Amino acid sequence: MYFLFSVPLFVYGQSNKSLDSDKKKGGKNINLTSSSKEIKKPIFLDNDDKEGFKKAFDKKKKNDAENKKEDLTNKGILSAAKISEERFLKSWKKINAPYPVIDQDLGSFRTQSKSVRIICRDFQYPDGDKVTIMINDIPIIKNVTLQSSYQGFDIPLEVGINKIAFIALNQGTSGPNTAGFKVFDDSGNVISSNEWNLATGAKAVILIAKDK
Repeated sequence: MYFLFSVPLFVYGQSNKSLDSDKKKGGKNINLTSSSKEIKKPIFLDNDDKEGFKKAFDKKKKNDAENKKEDLTNKGILSAAKISEERFLKSWKKINAPYPVIDQDLGSFRTQSKSVRIICRDFQYPDGDKVTIMINDIPIIKNVTLQSSYQGFDIPLEVGINKIAFIALNQGTSGPNTAGFKVFDDSGNVISSNEWNLATGAKAVILIAKDK
């Protein structure tokens, strides 16, 4: 038994002597400590919030929309379109203002002429104003587009009251329906000179009494 235990002790003693011998000979120290690094346990993300991904997606979508809008604005596309649209709406509201449909009395006159000559024109910028001329509620000249220059119409008169009416068919591109007109007897004398400003559907009326 003694012999068996003495062998390990001898081997251990020889190993120590060898190490000491290496030190004395100028050998390098041998580091018996392990060089392996400590491995840290990984940290897992907490994904318990089920709304997290949805909120992140909505936020990204909103940011993308804002960035796209900003890009268009910087390029002058959105701002130019917006300005043009606002100008158009403002102009459209002005042109199509709700003018009251009120008939206009142009006065009453007396003559011995068998007929009268009426000349009329758009006294503002011609914008497509149209009228129909009636006498005693009967249309005799239909769908006349008023121009910048005068247009003339000869209208026969009957003995008694002759009601001449100008019906505004529209307001052109810039309301209201506007016209300047003159009425002459058959000798060329001016019976009446006036203007009208009418909403669509309204009429301007002049009464001419013809003597026998």
